[in-house]
Amino acid sequence: MTANQYDVVVIGNAGVDSNCYLGRDDMDFTVESNLTEIIDYVGQAGGYSSRGFAQLGKSTPLIVYVGEDHNGRLVRETLAADGIDLTGLFVDPAGTARSINFVYPDGRRKNFYDCKGHMDLRPDLTICREILSRGRLAHFSLPNWACFSLPLAKDLGLTISCDIQDIVSIDDPYRQDFINYADILFFSAVNFEDPSPMIEHFLASRPEQIILVGLGAAGCALGTKDGIRFFPAVDLPDPVVDTNGAGDGLAVGFLTSYILDGFSQADAVCRGQVTARHTCTQRACLSNLITPALLDDYFRDLFSCSD
Repeated sequence: MTANQYDVVVIGNAGVDSNCYLGRDDMDFTVESNLTEIIDYVGQAGGYSSRGFAQLGKSTPLIVYVGEDHNGRLVRETLAADGIDLTGLFVDPAGTARSINFVYPDGRRKNFYDCKGHMDLRPDLTICREILSRGRLAHFSLPNWACFSLPLAKDLGLTISCDIQDIVSIDDPYRQDFINYADILFFSAVNFEDPSPMIEHFLASRPEQIILVGLGAAGCALGTKDGIRFFPAVDLPDPVVDTNGAGDGLAVGFLTSYILDGFSQADAVCRGQVTARHTCTQRACLSNLITPALLDDYFRDLFSCSD
C-alpha cells in the first residue's frame, strides 16, 4: 500500500450509545424505577465499522458528522486514538447522534435512535471526493447525507458496499439509492422469517451483486448469481452478551477478508461470522474488537470453508 492510499473509506454515523443492561427478560415497566447497569460508549454503524476495520489493521478514514458538544469530543478522541483518519469529520449543528439500547440477558437488544440533523445535512463533496479518491473500498451505512457520496464512489471506481441494516419493506424508498449503488449489500433479516425472496428480488435487477444477510442465531445467508447459500452460526467459547454491532462485525470481517485480503467468498463469510460472533461477546467495549491474529486463530481452529 502506498502512502497516499486507504484500504477502506467508511461513510456513516458515529455517536454515543447508552446501553441499558436489563437484569431479566420480564422487566416490570409498570413501575417507575428499575436497577440496571448503563454503559456509554462510541458506537453506531460508522463507529463500529471504522473501529473494526482499524482493529484489523486496515487504513481507515471515516466520513462522519458529530456535534460540537461533549459527546462529539468523546467520538473524536476515541476514533483518533484508534488511528482513524478524521479528515472527513463534519459538524452537525443539531449535535452528536445518540442511541439508547435495552439489552436483554441473552444479548438481544431493542434500539432507540436519535440521528440528530442527518436528514438535512449536505457534506462537502470536494473533501469527500479527495478522501474517496485514495480508497479501494467504500463502506456506507444509512444516514441520509451519505447518499450524496455514492455517485462519487461509483465514478472513482471503488468497490461499494452498503449496509441497509434492519430493512422492513422490500421497496423502502429511503434505502433505494444504497441498494442500487451497492456492489456488496448487507442487511439483517430480523424482520423476515426467510430472506430468500428479498435476496432474489435484489439479484433480479443486479445479478452481479453480492448479498450477505445476518440471520442472528441462525447464522447468515449469501446470495449471488449462483444462488443462495446458508451458513450455520459460529460457536465461540465465550457467551453472547450483547448483539450491538454484530451486523457491522459481519460486514467488516467479510469485506476485509474478501475484498482486501483475497479470501474466497465462502471463507470470507466464515471469517465475517467469526468477527460478528466475537463482537457479541463484548459488553459495549469496542476496544476489544477482534484482531487479525485472533481472527486467523479462530478461522484455523473452527473450520476451513471453500467455494
